[in-house]
Amino acid sequence: MELEHTEFKIVGTDYKAEEKSVQKQRLVEKLRGKPILSILILILIIGGCLFAEKFYNHDPSDFYLQNLNEAPNTEFYFGTDSLGRDIYSMIWYGGRASILIGLLSMCIITVIGVTYGCISGMCNEKVDAVMMRFAELLNSIPSLLLVLLLVAITGEQNIVKISIVIGITSWFGLARIVRSEVRQIRSSDYVLAARCMGGNFFHVMGKHLIPNFLSTIMFVVVSSISTSMSMESTLSFLGLGLPVDVVSWGSMLSLANKALLLNTWWVIVIPGVFLIVTLICITNVANYFRKEVNRKPSHL
Repeated sequence: MELEHTEFKIVGTDYKAEEKSVQKQRLVEKLRGKPILSILILILIIGGCLFAEKFYNHDPSDFYLQNLNEAPNTEFYFGTDSLGRDIYSMIWYGGRASILIGLLSMCIITVIGVTYGCISGMCNEKVDAVMMRFAELLNSIPSLLLVLLLVAITGEQNIVKISIVIGITSWFGLARIVRSEVRQIRSSDYVLAARCMGGNFFHVMGKHLIPNFLSTIMFVVVSSISTSMSMESTLSFLGLGLPVDVVSWGSMLSLANKALLLNTWWVIVIPGVFLIVTLICITNVANYFRKEVNRKPSHL
């Protein structure tokens, strides 16, 4: 009869300390590679924007004409702009609009890109080829030109309008990824069974297709938030985004030309820092999703 080999661990009087050390090491390994700092910074920024009323000390829509272009001081923490508005209060209040535009645009990009990609992936070769050539044709046009064209057509912008414009000009890349994933799984047994049992397209898409490529598209979905926010800022800088009276980080940067002439660096630097830090944090989170997706095949 063969004896089973059992590993024994000799413990001493300090075995509890060793056990805590092992648990701490496991926790460190579990958290390693995760964008903890980026998530914490995003929570702080988003929390500050959501509860802006608790943070700002001046009305962000008021014009303090006796305090034009004041440098940061004890009364105006981040200074004032050429219209006499308090930049500190505008940062928290305006972040709402910028983040909301990013989220709305992301939702539009996701809905159009996923639906279009699923339809193309489930269709026959000819229809699929036509749909993909159409998407590639639109994708070959610089997105900024498409956005400028639609902005000129739609007229004066607001948060909803500019979100729709950015959303309907930025879904092409996501559609191609979704189409590629659907082409790989559309012949799977569970998809064929669902179709044979009378499941319509949206049932198959929601129950069987999307759950299988959701992790794959998370990088594109999350990164589209930062892309949309930067596009809004670009349009505002060009004078084609939100009106100056609608406070957002982009509309604050639209006064950059006057700030350069007046040498009021805080009008450009402070909103720019908040915007860049937010975009970097969102990109780090998106990169984490991409690494997780690339890591999965190695565990199979």
